Amino acid sequence: MRVPVATKSHQYEVVLGHNFLVEAVKAFDDKLQKADKLIVFTDANVWAAQGDYFKANFPYHFEVFVLPGGEACKTFEQYNAAQTFLLEQKCSRKSFVFAFGGGAVGDLTGFVAATYMRGVPFIQIPTTILAHDSAVGGKTAINHPLGKNMIGAFYQPEGVIYDTVFIESLPEREVRSGTAEVIKHAMISNAAWLEDLMAAETVMHFTTEELAKQLRKGIEVKAQIVAEDETEQSVRKFLNLGHTYGHAIEAAAGYGKVAHGEAVMIGLVYCLLLSERYGELDRNFTTAFLQFAVKNGYPFEAVKEYSFEQLTEYLMKDKKAEYGILQFVLLEKIGKPFIQPIDLAECREVDAEFRQLLAEVLV
Repeated sequence: MRVPVATKSHQYEVVLGHNFLVEAVKAFDDKLQKADKLIVFTDANVWAAQGDYFKANFPYHFEVFVLPGGEACKTFEQYNAAQTFLLEQKCSRKSFVFAFGGGAVGDLTGFVAATYMRGVPFIQIPTTILAHDSAVGGKTAINHPLGKNMIGAFYQPEGVIYDTVFIESLPEREVRSGTAEVIKHAMISNAAWLEDLMAAETVMHFTTEELAKQLRKGIEVKAQIVAEDETEQSVRKFLNLGHTYGHAIEAAAGYGKVAHGEAVMIGLVYCLLLSERYGELDRNFTTAFLQFAVKNGYPFEAVKEYSFEQLTEYLMKDKKAEYGILQFVLLEKIGKPFIQPIDLAECREVDAEFRQLLAEVLV
């Protein structure tokens, strides 16, 4: 399966397949033959779990740099270490970089590629469900202690190779986290798709074939939006549904304590409550969606663990906050997102509503 991504700066394809790494990489042969070095950035967890398959199926000589697992790789220290590795390897602008891992590895690698010698080409080889979202669209970044993804660049890959063999062995928490972004893509694009997801017995145990179809739909939604708005001036902001409140939870907990998708799911329910005020959604739908999330094992305990005052500090650092007003993505109805400025006082009111709803549903 191929999904084209056509942005103003660059056109490329996301290719999805199963157990097809050799031919997928060889499709870039004309570019890779001209490269003086091929560098693979990965993390310790991915390399331990998937390194043997990768080495057996990557058809060219490469050097590998192994980063710490998860969000721990998105630090200034690891960014510096990755740049140092490229310099030590005597990489040039003709060198090619691969991001082999989840969203964090992709974010770090993309930013390294964007800034090494002012830009070298890179390819994303995602290994998680979550990365069907983060690997597409050219957002690259590292974290700062004061905020997530605050230092980065828009920098498109040469391509994205999505081999579903990697997601067959994901732990359940990773499946849950990644599927939250699939659900988000359905919410901003297609009511029937969301209804199907909510009606499923579970969204945690799709067959590989069914999951590939869900991922393709999610990638197509993202590709369409990114083509229209590469640098998040307008409609690309819709992809942040659930992220403003979710990022605050994620940051308050300390990166990695609450998985990104778990935080997004918390944020989606919060946005539904706000959407009741500004759109056509009602409490019945919000409650049904929360019950669907709980049934699929999404944890909401983190909301109880942090007061609104604790979250405020992180909410106001959100990149979408302007002049003390937060820019929330809300839903007029499912499939119809819009941007709504919300002040902190109203955020507090809805936070209280959210805590009350959780108390009612989680008894």
